[in-house]
Amino acid sequence: MAIIHAGVLEANLRLPAVASLKEKRHVIKAVIGRLVRTHHVSVAEVDHHDLWQRSTIGVAAVANSPGQLDRILHAVRRSLDAEERIEVLSTHVAHLEEPLS
Repeated sequence: MAIIHAGVLEANLRLPAVASLKEKRHVIKAVIGRLVRTHHVSVAEVDHHDLWQRSTIGVAAVANSPGQLDRILHAVRRSLDAEERIEVLSTHVAHLEEPLS
């Protein structure tokens, strides 16, 4: 029986230099695109859609082992920390491990 190692990282972000929703969408779209290309994860904006300088994104990843999953999610966090246009206010990680039947 195989075990799926899946995890989600929720990141609450502040975009201090953003002055409009249009600019916010541009920044968030670029951040999401970079995370997807670099880390091969799924990403979506999940909250604060109507606020200029706030966003919450969810990042989902699947891996062969818990260690690999942790490495992926930590790499995503480091990438977010390195982004100059955003400030990471907080993150939360959750793991899901269910046996496949």
